Amino acid sequence: MSTQNASVLYDLPGPRAKVRYATFGVLGVLGIAGLFWYAFASLADAGQFSGDLWSVFEYTTVQQRLADGAVATLEAFGLAALGSLVLGTALAAGRLSDHRWLSAPTTAVVEFFRAMPLLIMIFALYQAVFPDQPMWALVLGLTLYNGSVQAEIIRSGINALPRGQGEAAYALGMRKSQVMLLILVPQAVRSMLPAMIGQLVVTLKDTSLGFVITYPELLYQGKLIASTTSTPDGYPFIPMVLIVAPIYIGMCLALSSLARWLEARGRRGANRRTPDAA
Repeated sequence: MSTQNASVLYDLPGPRAKVRYATFGVLGVLGIAGLFWYAFASLADAGQFSGDLWSVFEYTTVQQRLADGAVATLEAFGLAALGSLVLGTALAAGRLSDHRWLSAPTTAVVEFFRAMPLLIMIFALYQAVFPDQPMWALVLGLTLYNGSVQAEIIRSGINALPRGQGEAAYALGMRKSQVMLLILVPQAVRSMLPAMIGQLVVTLKDTSLGFVITYPELLYQGKLIASTTSTPDGYPFIPMVLIVAPIYIGMCLALSSLARWLEARGRRGANRRTPDAA
């Protein structure tokens, strides 16, 4: 795109605007740095960086409990991720149905579980259905909520395709199930994949709500370690957060990297299938 065309779409800032933007940027960086320094100084004054608090995590038993918590987190996430994708596909198919008797109740189910606060749903399932099995209360709550969100992602991805795709398939005599499975869904997957993986990242982070119902996931294990370990400087709650949080962040970044790899692989596959221009 030439400079003249670019100037039509975007007005380049002048000298005063550049100075103003640079000033706002510097003030923003200084403000964020000041907040970090204030938080660090407050924690240091409270003795949260004392060596006694951090020495707790050198014990093998403590490390093993954190590892067990990470495994429990991944186990709940794996079951909830699989369940939400299956449920989301089924609900999306129901919402896209031409039969009112199917699309109307499916829409009501999707809207209900999307509007229900996830923490309330998990706690209600734990108290009423799974009082002795907190993992299934957590998994089912995550499945119902995230499955409803995945259903909307799938539905919007299919509806975003050009109408001519489906109309051409119907003109060839294909049934709606064939049009969906063979024509629309394969094309929509590439555009839906980033949003679907992004919702799976949300599912992974929401497993931390299991500590409310005593499911021994990573956050619950860390909270239990910090609350039962006393040192001369107090309880190591802040060190626990500074250790557990990077583990969550690392798992989420790994899942996001997988999403980018799958997206790039899908683009390369689409480019290879596209014939070269004459």
